[in-house]
Amino acid sequence: MDTPTQTPSSGRPARSVTVPTGKGQSAPGAVTKISVRDLSLHYGAKQALFDISMDILGNQVTAFIGPSGCGKSTLLRCFNRMNDLVDGVKVRGSVMLSGQDIFAPDLDVIELRKRVGMVFQKSNPFPKSIYENVAYGLRVAGVTDKAVLDETVEKSLRGAALWDEAKDRLQESGLGLSGGQQQRLCIARAIAVQPDIILMDEPCSALDPIATAKVEELIHELKSEYTIIIVTHSMQQAARVSDKTAFFYLGKLIEYADTQTVFMNPANPQTEAYVSGRFG
Repeated sequence: MDTPTQTPSSGRPARSVTVPTGKGQSAPGAVTKISVRDLSLHYGAKQALFDISMDILGNQVTAFIGPSGCGKSTLLRCFNRMNDLVDGVKVRGSVMLSGQDIFAPDLDVIELRKRVGMVFQKSNPFPKSIYENVAYGLRVAGVTDKAVLDETVEKSLRGAALWDEAKDRLQESGLGLSGGQQQRLCIARAIAVQPDIILMDEPCSALDPIATAKVEELIHELKSEYTIIIVTHSMQQAARVSDKTAFFYLGKLIEYADTQTVFMNPANPQTEAYVSGRFG
């Protein structure tokens, strides 16, 4: 299936996207964290990804944008092999994480998912206390030392900008938090096991503007320690939080560059049509 040269017009007014000054520029000396080469994926007879090749740099935020069904989340879920859980999935090509082939037959997928944490579109705290939500991954790994658990829970909640709001409620259910707090709790749970990479699949789509702003601020803070990849339908969010942006359409990677370039001076006419709101 070829990518169409004509892009449909939605009749909607063009989006106005402002890229903050200084955002979207590659950090000098940044190293490749994930290297994708000729990656294709089929769900049964349906091909969802077509020969994707890209390098994702460490300690940066990379945004995946594009219309619904274009392959953004499918690619994201390749990085921690969550697509393995879907019947009939076939993958061709390679994904290297810090030089290691994540599709190698002898790879420990559980260990991979510790290194590559994930935050989902809908916050999904466990029906446990706030404390136990954050400590869960450590307990699964066999950590029983209370001092270690206490220290990690506090550090992770601070890292997720939730400690001040939750420190007096640690034994209360995580389900009693607000939607935005629950999403930050899920981020705390993800970073508690000290991953290399955090995947975020539309993490703010169910949040109000204030909660979204808090999560975006948190993303800025976390990238100093983690590599973050975020799928978003919001052009403004991609412009605000990311250093690099990848635009996908019909399962193909159309353009991948510094965020400021993608939004202000895209090389591909399809990219320009999408970010300006003429289709998608």
